[in-house]
Amino acid sequence: MVSVNISIKKEAYNFLKSLKAKDASFSDVILEFKEREIGKKGSKESVMKFFGVLKNKNIDWKAKEKRMGEFREEFEKRLK
Repeated sequence: MVSVNISIKKEAYNFLKSLKAKDASFSDVILEFKEREIGKKGSKESVMKFFGVLKNKNIDWKAKEKRMGEFREEFEKRLK
């Protein structure tokens, strides 16, 4: 494992220290942020988890589109 020294402000150090468990390293805390970022809404990785979800599904898209149109019409009537 390669080690790199960095300089951070005292405020940043205190923040990381407050998040760190006794048995965790500062690297562990920082890598947790990386994992959260990957799962963040709108990120490429969060979208990729849905790839292939509809593969080999027998879905009648025309019927779905028709039902959605009917729903929209009903909704618009209620708004008027």
